[in-house]
Amino acid sequence: MRTRVAIKIHSILEQYFPERRVFLKSDTDTRFIRLRPGTQVIAFGGCALLVAWAIVATAIILMDSIGSGNFREQAKREQKTYQARLNDLSAQRDGRAEEALAAQERFNAALAQISVMQSELLSSETRRRELETGIDVIQSTLRGTMKDREAARSELADLQSKIETGGAGTASAAPAGSTPTDFLATALAQTAAERDQVIADAQDALLRADEMAHQIALMEDQNDQIFRQLEEAMSVSVAPLDKMFRSAGMPTDRILEQVRRGYSGQGGPLTPLSFSTRGEEPSPDAMRANRLLRQMDTLNLYRIAAQQAPFASPVKRAFRFTSEFGFRRDPKTGGRRMHNGVDFAASIGTPLHATADGVVIHSGWASGYGRLIKIQHEFGIETRYAHLSKLRVKVGQRVSRGDHIGDMGASGRVTGVHLHYEVRVGGKAVNPMIYIKAANDVF
Repeated sequence: MRTRVAIKIHSILEQYFPERRVFLKSDTDTRFIRLRPGTQVIAFGGCALLVAWAIVATAIILMDSIGSGNFREQAKREQKTYQARLNDLSAQRDGRAEEALAAQERFNAALAQISVMQSELLSSETRRRELETGIDVIQSTLRGTMKDREAARSELADLQSKIETGGAGTASAAPAGSTPTDFLATALAQTAAERDQVIADAQDALLRADEMAHQIALMEDQNDQIFRQLEEAMSVSVAPLDKMFRSAGMPTDRILEQVRRGYSGQGGPLTPLSFSTRGEEPSPDAMRANRLLRQMDTLNLYRIAAQQAPFASPVKRAFRFTSEFGFRRDPKTGGRRMHNGVDFAASIGTPLHATADGVVIHSGWASGYGRLIKIQHEFGIETRYAHLSKLRVKVGQRVSRGDHIGDMGASGRVTGVHLHYEVRVGGKAVNPMIYIKAANDVF
């Protein structure tokens, strides 16, 4: 059965692939190679496979070339989009910087206006107290004048009663060489003159009292206007600072209390004013003024606290963000790792500035960080400035916000020139952009 199938297959192959002979002739001999049907089938299959492989390989190469070209074009388009986005972010950052500068100028103008208004308020209160004292003196003088007028009237009545009784008593009391009628006329004239003078003094005192009352009313209106302007200025000044601290996650009550306890220089807590020297309850104006002074004290504490917290950017020249806070792909190993700060990229030597008042606790080389500066601030906050090209501060040196502390570089574990900026609270790294964004509307 197997032989029969083989014979049938061989006959079919003979139809399509008949046996062929290839003759090889030399000078002395002639030989041939027999190509049987099976051999021809194998050779044909091999050639077909080779041609198919060549076609498939060529197609793959063409598709890969076309795909790589599209990928490069797509990469170029994405790069242009990314560059446009960076330019847009840079423009937005510059706009925010201008807005912050304008807000700072408005803030300083409001503080100057508050100082002027406070001086006007104190001078107006002093003037009002002087007017009140003058009214008291006028009223006491008026009362004395009224008593003198009543006494003169009593004397006039006595004289008139003596005249009606015949002047006996008057005659005995008259001085020598004068008649009772002359003495009586002189006494009546003096009494009338004193009465007229008392009436004139009383009318003048009433006019002065009316004028002073009118001045007091005008001063009260002026004081009320000054109070309203001061209250509005306090609201405009304190609200952004309070929002800034709350946006940064800092408890304002605890921060203000800490500043109040520890701050002892100029600009500390103000002493409330008292406009009463008689042991009386303070007036509504005094209570209002003391409330404003407490708000000014709060504003002052906020300003002190704002100087001691990192509410600023360490780079003031043109830059771009190259890495945010959080998990990212490591630029060296490619693995997913935590990035504890924010990276600012700019040219080498770009000046770097302290973001808050503090004390330098490290200034030197640190593994991975390269040239590193650490600054300790109030409220348990620490800032770090890494990969610097030059250090401009020393350990133990006290710095203020905006001081030039170093230059941008590429020291340590880096792939290019940039600043690695960290903020740590209680030793734990937090996102520095929380503080920078919170201060956008204030500084």
